[in-house]
Amino acid sequence: MDSNKVRQTFLDFFKSKGHQIVPSAPMVVKGDPTLMFNNSGMAPFKDLFLGNAPIKYPRIADTQKCLRVSGKHNDLEEVGVDTYHHTMFEMLGNWSFGDYFKKEAISWAWELLTEVYKIDKDRLYVTVFEGSKDDGLGFDQDAYDTWLQFVPKERILNGNKKDNFWEMGDTGPCGPCSEIHYDGRSDEERKKEDGAKLVNADNPQVIEIWNNVFMEFERRADGSLVKLPKQHVDTGMGFERLVRVLQGKQSNYDTDVFMPLIHKIEELSAHRYNTTEEDKHKKQQLVNIAMRVIADHIRTISFSIADGQLPSNTGAGYVIRRILRRAIRYGYQSLNLKEPFMYRLVPTLAHQMGAAFPELNTQKILIEKVIREEEQSFYKTLEVGLKRIDQVCIDTNAAGKKVIDGKVVFELYDTFGFPVDLTSLIARGYDLSIDEKAFNTHLEEQKNRSRAATAVDTDDWIYVEENKKFTDNQEKETEFLGYEETECEAHIIRFRKVKAKNKEQFHIVLNKTPFYAESGGQVGDSGVIENINEKVFITDTKKENGVIIHYCDKMPEKLSATFNAKVNRDKRVLTENNHSATHLLHAALRLVLGPHVEQKGSLVNDEHLRFDFSHFSKITDEEIHRIEKLVNVKIRENIKSDIRLMGIDDAKKTGAMALFGEKYGDVVRVVTFDKNYSIELCGGTHVDATGQIGYFKIISEGAVAAGIRRIEAVTSLKAEEFFDEQTKVINEVKTLLKNPKDVVKSVNGLLEENHELQKQLQLFMKEKATEIKKEILNSLEKRETVNFAVKQIKFDGAEEIKNMLFELKNEVPNLFCVIGAEIKGKPSISVIINDNLVKEKNLNAGNIVRELAKEINGGGGGQAFYAQAGGSNLDGLKIALEKAKKLV
Repeated sequence: MDSNKVRQTFLDFFKSKGHQIVPSAPMVVKGDPTLMFNNSGMAPFKDLFLGNAPIKYPRIADTQKCLRVSGKHNDLEEVGVDTYHHTMFEMLGNWSFGDYFKKEAISWAWELLTEVYKIDKDRLYVTVFEGSKDDGLGFDQDAYDTWLQFVPKERILNGNKKDNFWEMGDTGPCGPCSEIHYDGRSDEERKKEDGAKLVNADNPQVIEIWNNVFMEFERRADGSLVKLPKQHVDTGMGFERLVRVLQGKQSNYDTDVFMPLIHKIEELSAHRYNTTEEDKHKKQQLVNIAMRVIADHIRTISFSIADGQLPSNTGAGYVIRRILRRAIRYGYQSLNLKEPFMYRLVPTLAHQMGAAFPELNTQKILIEKVIREEEQSFYKTLEVGLKRIDQVCIDTNAAGKKVIDGKVVFELYDTFGFPVDLTSLIARGYDLSIDEKAFNTHLEEQKNRSRAATAVDTDDWIYVEENKKFTDNQEKETEFLGYEETECEAHIIRFRKVKAKNKEQFHIVLNKTPFYAESGGQVGDSGVIENINEKVFITDTKKENGVIIHYCDKMPEKLSATFNAKVNRDKRVLTENNHSATHLLHAALRLVLGPHVEQKGSLVNDEHLRFDFSHFSKITDEEIHRIEKLVNVKIRENIKSDIRLMGIDDAKKTGAMALFGEKYGDVVRVVTFDKNYSIELCGGTHVDATGQIGYFKIISEGAVAAGIRRIEAVTSLKAEEFFDEQTKVINEVKTLLKNPKDVVKSVNGLLEENHELQKQLQLFMKEKATEIKKEILNSLEKRETVNFAVKQIKFDGAEEIKNMLFELKNEVPNLFCVIGAEIKGKPSISVIINDNLVKEKNLNAGNIVRELAKEINGGGGGQAFYAQAGGSNLDGLKIALEKAKKLV
């Protein structure tokens, strides 16, 4: 039975049992702070198990994309080394939300495996939970009694809490479980040893294929268990393991789930995957492991990108980047793949799994481009870093040591970006380990240096007792009025003194404020607090633990006074222009470049805007023009901003874009500029209508990381200043060119003329070098077997001198030549020596030129046969050449 039929048979079976078949949730989790990736089939249904969401279908079946690479469920280090662990895997599951329970789940599992898939009953073992005194839980008698209807009691095994009490994490839904294991050993091996002894004993041929979890409890943060509102069933069957059993293979990787990928890797690498030779030859074992790692990891990376998560340096993106780089490293070291290859596996994967997961086909081009760019970026680092690691390992072995110095490991981490686990993995290939303790010491020292550089001495808060009354009727200590007002009456509630880098500042908390605190990329407001007697300048506004703090260089004299808090309105307006422009830009980018574009960072101030976003290639001039045009069209439409508060669920229903990694409360602020164009969750300040922005102009676009681009742009007055400056430059050019009618044509004419003059100059320099070459040939001296020449010249063609010397080297046997040249008023010395003299007389041009360069107050170097030096003392050139004659 091929893998696609295996998957469909599972879904059809449970559909016949009244289950709703639902599509897989994305593998990458967004909106759940406790989970980065869906690491189990039940993860997408957590709210249903907890009773936090309504149950639409009491019975569900699906195949869920899962990823286990970090935290409690981490299979990364086993992947490729063994034959049944994976990073990304499919979990076939059937679910009951308060409907059926143990009896139905167990009986249907047995029916599907033995009657539909026709698996040999004698090769199956089952486990039940033995209980836990620590949690006050007894033996799972109900599961045991149900299994006894189908399985002999000697095949029903007791399982401990580790194996038979399933928990998603440190907290969350959990419950006893009942596993089904398959004994895939040969009949001869099975006769020698009872399979019951090998269940949950890490035997690669006696494996768990299905786990029926009976969700009855929720694990709280204090470790206690509480009953869930309803009893649920959560079952998970490893798709890859099931296919292995049904196809009669000894390894998951030998099935048609992975073999098409492995065949493609064979084609790309010219190596063969041969498991029969794996135990006999270490080299073949390394080849096999590398192919398994790559075949596994390309699935993880491709599905992650399809789900919207690009590789990056933080969060889920960093996990994906780490997995991709692990695969590249295996290909580089074990398969001799020295150029990008992972992206070439994507079409094979899409062909294999695209029918079940159509996102692989619809986003195939995007996936390929993202992976290719990431590979190209890493190969540059890999080339240098791996050579360095290899040399470190060789030197460590040569010194008779078995542990690599932690300082060196830190250098690899700090300079080349190599994770400690990657360095450790490579070291193991040389039978070495790393001094991880010393590495951590160096890492902590670096952190301490960083902390010291940013150390801040902060005094305690001092409360203004007379003003406490002004907060009595407020929900928060500070009432923020900045969305509607730019000035208001305010009182100082508390303050403190702060010293950083020998500069003294003060922090002030007001009872009411119009000052926007830095957040979401928008800088904080500045302005003043003043009254008739005094004025204090507010230099910045930030938040600390939710408190709005106003920065100033001095405190007012009378703290209990009433002040007028006044924002610098000009700065605020320009900042608002840029912030609203980022929303228009974001929407334009998605329309022009594609829906894969996601904001990855921003900076919005009164000078300009900076916008980082996910995209896989440089934006063309034509695309930039389209983006600018689209944004400016929306500005001219003078769209009124629609800003309102609403529940997070209602906001999502509107299609509002939420930024990945941002934390949102139950009530969010939704900013809309035309509901068909831009809707985003945002806490910043914005224009009343887009016409206020005036004009939008992109001034730069470039890469900040693989897959991350950055646009910098100006609006309003700064856009006007930008065009004024450009016009000024053009007018100056016109004046220099005597005001031609066609400036571009005139400039092109000058460039062509300059090009012709350059060609003539090069010809002249070449002729001059030929004359000098003849003079040198005529001045050659014979000293024993050496043809020796020393000459001082004045010649601006540095490259021509080098070419001339190489010509002499090829024409004159046993040549030893030193040239002292004045090049554009600076002294230069060149030394060239025939290869045979280098070998026979142990001469070195680099050493000689460094010695001669002392006379011209300079330095230089090069190879044994040719070297150059420059300096600052032109008068020393003659002395250096005399010294050269004596050296010979």
